[in-house]
Amino acid sequence: MDTSDAINDLNSRDLAVRRRAAEQLATHPDAAAAVSLARVCGDADESVREWAVAAVEQLGVPDAADAAALTELLADGHHDVRYWAATLLGRLGRQAASAAGPLGETVGRDPATAVRQRAAWALGEIGPPAAAVRSILAQAAASDDPRLARLARQSLEKIAGS
Repeated sequence: MDTSDAINDLNSRDLAVRRRAAEQLATHPDAAAAVSLARVCGDADESVREWAVAAVEQLGVPDAADAAALTELLADGHHDVRYWAATLLGRLGRQAASAAGPLGETVGRDPATAVRQRAAWALGEIGPPAAAVRSILAQAAASDDPRLARLARQSLEKIAGS
């Protein structure tokens, strides 16, 4: 099965087909699958989710053309999908500058702490192009959550170019 077949199979209604596709992409990671894998991190089946997470962990930097689709996933109903979308946007760095606003909104409003933390980290990876969300990061830097506060401070430094 090639990558495009595996990506298509992630959308199958057949659980065994989805599992097999996610497993293949975990053992043969391909950045072309980034958006599909991030989406499948919210699959109803635990084993599909686990294989998808394993694949995303190994992907590296996705294609810059995927930034818009990954940004849309920040609004997904499943926290793992939002977490991995933020992670992949962060891996894109400055190429994900268009996602700075939605990532800032995620830092300020996401109900999942881990997702807020990951979005704060991603903004730092984007760097100076994320300057428009400094006020949101400043609020997060004063958070009671020590990890979120640390990540927000680090991102503020990266945005400032320090």
